[in-house]
Amino acid sequence: VLAEMAALGLGATELGALGYLGKDSAEIKSLLEAFGLGAVGGFVPLVLQDRSARRQLRAEAEAAARLLSGAGGTYFVTAAVLDHAWSKPVELDATHWDDLAGGLALVERICAEHGLVQVLHPHVGTLVERSAHLDAVLARSEVAWCLDTGHLAIGGTDPLAFAERHADRVALVHLKDVEASLAAPVRRHELSLLEATRGGLFRPLGQGSLPLAAVVGMLESHGYLGWYVLEQDTTIEPALAGDADPAREVEASIEHLRSALGCGAGEGG
Repeated sequence: VLAEMAALGLGATELGALGYLGKDSAEIKSLLEAFGLGAVGGFVPLVLQDRSARRQLRAEAEAAARLLSGAGGTYFVTAAVLDHAWSKPVELDATHWDDLAGGLALVERICAEHGLVQVLHPHVGTLVERSAHLDAVLARSEVAWCLDTGHLAIGGTDPLAFAERHADRVALVHLKDVEASLAAPVRRHELSLLEATRGGLFRPLGQGSLPLAAVVGMLESHGYLGWYVLEQDTTIEPALAGDADPAREVEASIEHLRSALGCGAGEGG
């Protein structure tokens, strides 16, 4: 996987689910450097809304921060899960939204101690999924955001409108394209994210329904200078693994961005 990323000209990567590339930060950093890659950061699901579990939250956030920082990462990508089993999310009342904001503040302090930037990732299947959830956090917290075009759209938020209204709060961008016809049943929790992904929910950039070039243009017009992380979500059935070529779809996504943004073949990051 890392060799394919390097061959495609990518300069860095997120670490995936923590543990995927190992549990020793120095070894992870060395592994990435062997392929000419840096570390952007990593995705960390945390239980933020439970005040009785603050000690566990602190321990988990500190362990993740040490790993990410030691591997050379900059971004601590927080996802607000109901529990660590990723149980179906529930609607929070005002008190629990306040508690979730308090959890974000705790993680913020830990990130600052390790030289990391915390970004909150609105994500399907978490407590921060739909527009009303984003508004509840925006009203209570100054946390920076990971603008994930796919998950915002699936949750019912226009990513271009979010970019326009909250560009000053965006510190990291995940670029995805989605098949709109599959987004609504996922939003209603009638179809799981995994089932929808198997059905083609996520498409190579430019082959779905999202105005990605407009989102990038909007952010950059407001001075955004951060990373754009290409997430080409897919599932590969074991029986079809021999014919799978996810790198080809990633290459198509990169070429679409270069074309849409007017970059030359050697430009972009």
